[in-house]
Amino acid sequence: MTKDIKVEHEGHVATVTFSRPPNNHVSVGLMRDLADLLEGLDGDGKTRAVVLASEGKPFCAGADLVSADGIGGSGMSGIAPLYDQAVRLFAIETPIVAAVQGAAVGAGLGLALVADFRVAAPEARFAANFVKLGFHPGFGLTHTLPRAIGQQRADLMFLTGRRVKAEDALAWGLVDEVVPLEGLLPAARALAQEIAENAPLAVRATRKTLRGDLAKAVRAQTKHEHWEQTILRATEDFAEGVRAVQERRAGNFQGR
Repeated sequence: MTKDIKVEHEGHVATVTFSRPPNNHVSVGLMRDLADLLEGLDGDGKTRAVVLASEGKPFCAGADLVSADGIGGSGMSGIAPLYDQAVRLFAIETPIVAAVQGAAVGAGLGLALVADFRVAAPEARFAANFVKLGFHPGFGLTHTLPRAIGQQRADLMFLTGRRVKAEDALAWGLVDEVVPLEGLLPAARALAQEIAENAPLAVRATRKTLRGDLAKAVRAQTKHEHWEQTILRATEDFAEGVRAVQERRAGNFQGR
């Protein structure tokens, strides 16, 4: 348990809840603490499934690339360490169910895709809106999103930046269940319990086979994403995208 993360145990299921109000933006510290905690649960001999949840209206609004004190305030130097922690999250051995109550945007969508399954409230929205900021997708999303929903639908999300509603995400396979907001955590815990009641060694072995070299693939993909992001961060379009987000308007991009 840390300042931003709390853990509750119920039998063989651990509920891990993070909170960074108001938007639950990711940070290197938060992702490091989350990876440390999940690695600890991997080895505690008790936890067989994890529910990953957050407090507040959004699930996770991604990385703050706009504010001076956000992860983007120091240029690209803060992004690579974030991706190092993302690789650690994808290497976790315990099955994870994400409970998504609101917006999962950018790196927040990437975090939701760390999980094996996603249970969502009708209020949930999913977006890979990097192009609206004049930026390139990150957090391994260019690998994990097509893996989850297929290349064509991933292309649609990446190139339009549109927000996908929970019911559409369910039809696409991005979400496994949609339940009323008040029943979100119970439903996520019920799915985690369904996993946890099985033979733990068999579950981990089967999951390892199914995921294959996912963490290795994410590491390779984030290196390419970081390279593309570094180039785009120096463009006028990125500066305009930052202004547009701050001013809550569409960007007036010039292609330079």
